[in-house]
Amino acid sequence: MLKGKKGLVIGLANEKSIAFAAARLLQAQGAEVIATCLNDKARQYVEPITDPLNMPLLNLNVENEGELESVIDQVATQLGQIDFVVHSIAFAPLEDLHGPLHAASAEGFKRAMDISCHSFIRTAHLVREHMPKGGALMTMSYLGAHLAVPNYGVMGPVKAALESSVRYLASELGADNIRVHAISPGPIATRAASGIAHFDELMADVQQRVPLKRLVHQDEVAGLVAFLASDLATGMTGQTLYVDAGEHMVP
Repeated sequence: MLKGKKGLVIGLANEKSIAFAAARLLQAQGAEVIATCLNDKARQYVEPITDPLNMPLLNLNVENEGELESVIDQVATQLGQIDFVVHSIAFAPLEDLHGPLHAASAEGFKRAMDISCHSFIRTAHLVREHMPKGGALMTMSYLGAHLAVPNYGVMGPVKAALESSVRYLASELGADNIRVHAISPGPIATRAASGIAHFDELMADVQQRVPLKRLVHQDEVAGLVAFLASDLATGMTGQTLYVDAGEHMVP
């Protein structure tokens, strides 16, 4: 389905990462994929899963000056073009994530917004010139962007900003045939999610309420990523698409 496509997957942390499931399926469907992890410390968990796939791995900390620009340049040089980008990173300081929104520090809110939202905007700006035939940009959101989910705190407004950014980017980049989407998975036990207070309770509650009566898996999210990266989805842009066993439609 993706033969001849080339792209970047940002945010591998370990074998449970949504980013890893996406990168693995994109490659299995014929795409040439370069992946990133945060730093050398993260490599000890990521290289054992990317090396067997012969998948190139780069370090990327979007907070480091010039690092995102350097990675995009390396990827464009190595691949020759970029057809898709999967942005799967999010962060908030624990003291801000675990506290109520009204007590969030200015610095914590700024960091959460920069890493989780603005880095996607910057990525779109940087890859635009490397998508001569258009392409697909995807980022990861959550239902807390629309609903006040208990213990999601500062990340709710940040994800709301991310989804709004998707719509504006889709409008701005549509003339370049660049499609932009937010993917909103249900709760999955990833490293990032483990920072949310009482996350096990959230998963148990969701499993009882959703129509499918189960949680979703990383591979199911990866399936949507592969579809959106393919030419089967060329008529779609600017949407938030749910892979959540129906959670978004139940009280």
